[in-house]
Amino acid sequence: MKILVTGGAGFIGSNFIHYWLKNHPQDKVTNFDKLTYAGNLESLKDLEKNSNYNFIKGDISDPVSVKEAMAGIDIVVNFAAESHVDRSILDPAPFITTNVVGTQILLDAALKNKVRKFHHVSTDEVFGALTLDSKDRFNEETKYSPNSPYAASKAASDHLVRAYFHTFSLPITITNCSNNFGPYQFPEKLISLAITNLLEGKKIPVYGDGLYVRDWLYVEDHCRAIDLVLEKGKIGETYCIGVDNDIPNILIIKKILKTLGFGEEKIEYVKDRPGHDRRYAIDATKIKKDLGWQPKYDFDQALEETVKWYQGNKDWWQKLKDKKFEDYYKRQYVTR
Repeated sequence: MKILVTGGAGFIGSNFIHYWLKNHPQDKVTNFDKLTYAGNLESLKDLEKNSNYNFIKGDISDPVSVKEAMAGIDIVVNFAAESHVDRSILDPAPFITTNVVGTQILLDAALKNKVRKFHHVSTDEVFGALTLDSKDRFNEETKYSPNSPYAASKAASDHLVRAYFHTFSLPITITNCSNNFGPYQFPEKLISLAITNLLEGKKIPVYGDGLYVRDWLYVEDHCRAIDLVLEKGKIGETYCIGVDNDIPNILIIKKILKTLGFGEEKIEYVKDRPGHDRRYAIDATKIKKDLGWQPKYDFDQALEETVKWYQGNKDWWQKLKDKKFEDYYKRQYVTR
């Protein structure tokens, strides 16, 4: 089987390619990636000599490149996206180009090439926010109510994918996942930034009161869930992926501090970002009941493994925190 992984040099995409070739070594995987700031071929360096893996540099918003990459492909797994909320607030335009226009171009090419399945990877942020005192959880029937430019662009892409199923009978599936963490994550997200800052002797920026709650999903568990959806998922269906693991940001920071032997003096509260969603939580009943998925890792175990990975792979992440990153950091994290 030939699989096209778009955005395969990014965080989740690179983890998925490693997972797939380990568990399905007979398949051929093509990695199609634009190599933006968050795309890093170093994450896949150990696969360069694997005859079942190849890389094509290209942009999903370029129809010509997409057409060439899609030729002979059986399954498409679309990870390609601008994905950082903070950056979408600073400049929304690239999020519309990649996440909306790019998805439509991929769908067109998949339809013309008669792929067996088009799987679209999305986020729980399309559903909006929950209140801290609520016990509600997002599920497959939750109304879309995105609050950031990033979330709105992903919501639009989800709608396009469903439209191609209903209008053109393109065989699609969609997953909406909670916050991912693990190896190979660009050091701008909460956990990867916190770990790498501490390893550099810096403080950890914490938005507002730090009580924002997310459902944290270890990236390998996410890859296993997608594998099941590709194998057993019903065409046209959406599956929510989460682990019932709602943790306030400040508690995660304190866990990382403890793991690395630092005190709370390393916390730096900064000005809150605009439109910051209070709480996300996912009800994963459907994927557990229908497909038999269960997470393999508990949060504390996965967090320890993630900390160890960043400790052991400084050469991978230190070069990413360059002058451009520092300029972005200074604009984004303003001390109160």
